[in-house]
Amino acid sequence: MEDFNNIAAARGEKKPSLYSPLVLAYIGDSVYELYVRSRVIEEHSDLPAHKLHLQSVKYVKAHAQSESITAIADMLTEDETAVYKRGRNAKAYSSPKNADIRDYRRATGFEALLGYLYLSGKHERLNEIMSAAYENAF
Repeated sequence: MEDFNNIAAARGEKKPSLYSPLVLAYIGDSVYELYVRSRVIEEHSDLPAHKLHLQSVKYVKAHAQSESITAIADMLTEDETAVYKRGRNAKAYSSPKNADIRDYRRATGFEALLGYLYLSGKHERLNEIMSAAYENAF
């Protein structure tokens, strides 16, 4: 089995900036979900699985991600802001079920940024941003 940190590198030579913003958001969503679940288990290890799930959902829903990216926008570099905006402005082919469209778009931009950082191998920066986002989720 491949090391988690090396999975992105093993996928080929395609630069992360060449992926569509929605593909970046797709992987970023998974990366953030894993991060949040790990933090929630760390903080609430005595809870049953269903309650852990309910805690995690609070952080990964579109509104929380929108709040997070708004709170941490000042810490983003120029390049990171550009990736976020590409994701935020991407034409999605699905509509949000339980979210305001503005929150949904900001969340997509946030996830695209995380996907970009993950695929770029910038794991230290990725953890820094995810930690700040988690702390500012609501």
